[in-house]
Amino acid sequence: MKRTFFLVFLLSGVLLNAYSQSISWNKSYQDYFDLYDDVAIEQMQKYGIPASITLAQGVLESGAGKSELARKGNNHFGIKCNGWTGRRVYHDDDELQECFRAYDNAYQSYVDHSVFLKTSSRYSRLFLLKTTDYKGWAKGLKACGYATSPTYAQRLINIIELYHLYKYDKGGSFDKFQVQQMELGDLRHVKAFNKNYYVIARKGDTFRTIGADANIPYRRLASFNERDKDDTLEEGEIVWLKKKRRKAPSEFKNHPHRVQQGESMYSISQKYGIRLKNLYKMNNLSPEYVIQVGDQLRIR
Repeated sequence: MKRTFFLVFLLSGVLLNAYSQSISWNKSYQDYFDLYDDVAIEQMQKYGIPASITLAQGVLESGAGKSELARKGNNHFGIKCNGWTGRRVYHDDDELQECFRAYDNAYQSYVDHSVFLKTSSRYSRLFLLKTTDYKGWAKGLKACGYATSPTYAQRLINIIELYHLYKYDKGGSFDKFQVQQMELGDLRHVKAFNKNYYVIARKGDTFRTIGADANIPYRRLASFNERDKDDTLEEGEIVWLKKKRRKAPSEFKNHPHRVQQGESMYSISQKYGIRLKNLYKMNNLSPEYVIQVGDQLRIR
């Protein structure tokens, strides 16, 4: 019996170590964190749950926002219907067609996750821990029964450490603009890139219609995108919600953009969230220059 127990224990350790070694960086995870980091910090400051834990749980439970529950019910934390009187969705989990809470937008899911943990006696002991103790929180969530997977705590810890999510637990400031977009209902599916936020224009959109949804004066929105305030936008265009930056993110330092058919200096500046004049300046080009397919442009 002791030998069997030892072998089981050893095998469990090997499996956990194998998982720990196999985790690798995933762009969809990073995109998720870039989009929801400010909301997680805001919730930490309100309820005392480490932002790193909230983000790691959110990305894991929702498949980086791409799971069926996230798509159909904006449910990012796998919270079931227990005591819930709002909209519901049904999904196969431990049992077939279990009932899960559904929300109007992702922000509501984040708030409900915070309230769920804060008001449940099951998780009360976790709030005795510091918000910087992400390991204690991860192990405590597993011990309190948040998830049935034996590797749940270690998976949270691995994610937090790989993406350095613990940096958010120091209680710094957050972008109130992004949180406001979430509170407004994420009407336009706001996306994050280059320390900025953007939406994709729909058929018939103008700066007035997008500005109304995003609660941004349409004249200011047009100026952010270096356009006339009365322009009609093409379906699929990128519309930036804050002033564009002077250069692309650091990962593009040694990766110039190769001009494709149909692109212009303006469309390239919009793609990377770069001010048009800075794109010309980085490439020592005058505004009169007509780019050619195959040209390579510095964007950083």
